[in-house]
Amino acid sequence: MTTLTLTSRVGRRVGRGLGILVRNWLLFFALLGLWELGTRLAESPFFPPPTEIVASSAKLWFTGPASQLFLTDTVFDNVLPSLGRTLGGWLLAGVLGVALGVALGRSKHGMDYVGPLFAFFRSVPPPALIPVFIVLFGLGPGMQTGSIIFGAIWPVLLNTVDGVRSVDQVKIDTAKSFRTPRSYWVRSIVLPAAGPKIFAGLRLSLSISLLLMVISELVGSYNGIGRSLMDAQQAFDFPLMWSWLVLLGLLGFGFNAAFLAVEQRVLRWQPTRNGRI
Repeated sequence: MTTLTLTSRVGRRVGRGLGILVRNWLLFFALLGLWELGTRLAESPFFPPPTEIVASSAKLWFTGPASQLFLTDTVFDNVLPSLGRTLGGWLLAGVLGVALGVALGRSKHGMDYVGPLFAFFRSVPPPALIPVFIVLFGLGPGMQTGSIIFGAIWPVLLNTVDGVRSVDQVKIDTAKSFRTPRSYWVRSIVLPAAGPKIFAGLRLSLSISLLLMVISELVGSYNGIGRSLMDAQQAFDFPLMWSWLVLLGLLGFGFNAAFLAVEQRVLRWQPTRNGRI
């Protein structure tokens, strides 16, 4: 009887999981079908059907030798370098933003001095500063990484400051009364309390990093997704252009899904988290 009950519960859970999966992807496939039908009827060279884009993508990325897991040289020469720039710039922006945000959040008057300066630089669009980064770092990965860091650091920094300042005063007074070492206090009290806002800033900065990667590769880059996208546009190869656009969408979706999984695990102590963000 116990075995039957357990099997029944597992079956119900699997059924609910499949139902949620079908519900979440039903709209996507419906829109995909409408896109296919609309582009077939319009017969516009600028908007190829999804089936043509899929065929172009498969030829572009998955026709390599077996020794490369059937991945083409395009993946290694353009996709992987772009991923490295995106994640590298994002990680550096995250580390710098959290460290500086914790220091300013703990300071009583720190933001009074640097707040106007941050407001000024945060209002400057990062693409407008690409010529400045070219002068500072030259053409290449340094310029691209600098552009990503400059644009991605602000959500992390400002969210960290707000999170640190929102720590419960009772916890602060308790830590002071027990003469808790500052390093332990920051690591065990401040960072967990500010964690939700820090992760919100990191999630936003990840999407910004992906956008800035593409923009920075449009200028003075010899490889990368942004450069390949511009080459396809200039060659009027619209299926290829859409393949790169779809790849960017898939990367954004994958980054967001992976980040949410990490966030749910790190912040699982929060009673209000239900994994449906």
